[in-house]
Amino acid sequence: MFLPQRSRTFSVACVVATTVTMALSGCAKSETTDHTGGDAGQGAQTVQTPTASAGPGCTLTAYGAPKLDLENAIVGFSQSEKEANPFRIAETQSIKDEAAKAGVRKLLTTNAQSQLSKQISDIQDMLAQGAQFLIVAPLNSDGLEPAFQAAAAKKVPVLTIDRKVNATACEDYLAFLGSDFVEQGKRAADAMIKATGGKGKVAILLGSSGNSVTTDRTKGFVDRVAAEAPGLEIVAQQTGEFARDKGQQVMEQLIQSKPGITAVYAENDEMALGAVTALKAAGKAPGKDIKIVSIDGTRNAVQALADGELNAVIESNPRFGPLAFATARKFYAGEGIAEDVIISDRAYDPSNAKESLGGAY
Repeated sequence: MFLPQRSRTFSVACVVATTVTMALSGCAKSETTDHTGGDAGQGAQTVQTPTASAGPGCTLTAYGAPKLDLENAIVGFSQSEKEANPFRIAETQSIKDEAAKAGVRKLLTTNAQSQLSKQISDIQDMLAQGAQFLIVAPLNSDGLEPAFQAAAAKKVPVLTIDRKVNATACEDYLAFLGSDFVEQGKRAADAMIKATGGKGKVAILLGSSGNSVTTDRTKGFVDRVAAEAPGLEIVAQQTGEFARDKGQQVMEQLIQSKPGITAVYAENDEMALGAVTALKAAGKAPGKDIKIVSIDGTRNAVQALADGELNAVIESNPRFGPLAFATARKFYAGEGIAEDVIISDRAYDPSNAKESLGGAY
């Protein structure tokens, strides 16, 4: 049964810190001009072991799922958004690459094109095609109840990645793999305070509404600024939907409506790059006249940082394939899986941007 949003704890099974690797190939239809996936070794995810008291975690028996050999299984992957965003391109390719390496008999992939109703039907269709294990990148934190209930009825485990759902772990879904988004917001705030000296007027380009990423990245940033830099005033918060064109449009509007802005916090790199375009068109120097901090770690954003047009980038690593399949193997081997498997994210700044390009995606 799905529950209202509740505070998260990390009283979960201890996951051994592991570095996982994958080979990421280029993919078409990106808004960027660089289609490389970066160096696989440099860009691998690393699990951040929960520090709270560890419980037994979710086991195969507790979940009530049948034993499964992944090498002879049908696995489904539900992507939430169109692959015009480097994060989504890298995420989907990572799942495909690791499924091939794991010897999965058949991988079903779908793309919801940012439509909740389509993601629900996509998941239901994969179940109808015989999917025995599902990896889902949720579009929103709420609304996937019909899809998850359909999976539960067939005793098909659902592993969620990159966005949390407001549901019960080990009942509605197996576990969540992803970043600590509140911590990302805090680290972005620290970088902004450093770039601005803790003074000025900052605008926030919010991600899409209705998901934990936007909520948590906003909370982390706002709370940290309030606590550490009262001289840094947040004068606008406007959604750019995690899209480059929307970020550009919002920045164009803010240049007119809030001419005193001295800094921009973009909750993903695509919006930050859109803001850079808008600022240049207005005759302003991004990274100098207007400080910019963003989150993701795309190759184009790290290059912009190296070029002095951004001031800091906090990574959000999309290469979930190795960790997702490693988690599935542990689950089917009878090991307990933590409710939240949190990964460590790097931070890019002017001192390391150029040398770190190989690890960006």
